[in-house]
Amino acid sequence: MDIFKKHIADSKNYVGGKSAEEVGGGRKMHKMSSNENALGISPKAVAAAKSASENLYLYPDGTPKRLAKAIAQSYNNQIDPSQIIISDSGSSVIEIITRGFLNEGDEYIVTNPTFQLYRILGIKMGANLVDVRLQGDNFSLDVEGILNAITDRTRIIYITNPNNPTGTIFPEEQLDVLFDKLPDHLVVVYDEVYEKYVENPKYSSAMKWILQGKNMIGLNSFSKMYGMAGMRLGYGYTTPKLAEYLTKLTKPFSTNRVALEAGIAAVQDTEFLQRSIEHVHKAKKYLYNELDRIGVKYWKSEANFILIKTEKSPEQLEQFMVTKDIMVRPVNYFGADGCTRVTIGLNDANEAFIKALEEFVR
Repeated sequence: MDIFKKHIADSKNYVGGKSAEEVGGGRKMHKMSSNENALGISPKAVAAAKSASENLYLYPDGTPKRLAKAIAQSYNNQIDPSQIIISDSGSSVIEIITRGFLNEGDEYIVTNPTFQLYRILGIKMGANLVDVRLQGDNFSLDVEGILNAITDRTRIIYITNPNNPTGTIFPEEQLDVLFDKLPDHLVVVYDEVYEKYVENPKYSSAMKWILQGKNMIGLNSFSKMYGMAGMRLGYGYTTPKLAEYLTKLTKPFSTNRVALEAGIAAVQDTEFLQRSIEHVHKAKKYLYNELDRIGVKYWKSEANFILIKTEKSPEQLEQFMVTKDIMVRPVNYFGADGCTRVTIGLNDANEAFIKALEEFVR
């Protein structure tokens, strides 16, 4: 008898971006490929991490209630800490949700181009992927397509807002239409890891609909805005009923001591967060102007990255940029064929990228 589950054995693992050490071979690289915070990590979080590292022989909090309380406070206590599910990354929270709601033969909806871990984890549960692709050159959400795709077997709909890799948003008014028509036998996973960068007033976070009692989980990560990608920490927030259920799937001591203490300090350092936001907003304006000057197609972004498209292939652009000590991310894998995602860097990285891109295009 075969001991392996076929849907797992035949599945593929997520392909993440490479590290600067892998690509550079000792050279200093401008890493503009993984949407990390160009300013790094909050100095207060660094101090908290160093202090915590002196006690690594001790277990961390079995359930990270102190971090949950700090996160709830960052949302002006609109939700109770018990409504927050914390794990060792946003990806781990997605895995918890997938295990909680998908069985073999169930269906889940994604909207490509988007983050590919949704697709991969669902397949590994033996569930059936339903892809309702974004529409047009502006990557708009196909609300009617989603509603028509829902069946009695649909259990999860993944909405990424702002979307990765496009950087575009789905406006609140459009999502109201969708969420008001959804049946009760499914949940919406609302991935909003870039929401603090958003300037567009038509945007809304998941909080609005969670407070209305919708079957929704707002997903967040400390890897992007908080600059803690190397520590692995993420969370979701939801209704009391869904939180009670999902908490049963979390592991004790899933958050290591260093990440836990750094996370608490990072959430509370609002000054660093504001500087991070202001840097991205200012740097995007510079990059937009330069991309217009060079004549490269791009999409205006509400995140900390920009999607671009050149006449040559993304792979050619990636290889050329490496010769200039710059890393960018082709996103054919995400479903955005022919496009490249470029993370907002520090000023010297942004200037080096533009100089190299102009040479590549010319």
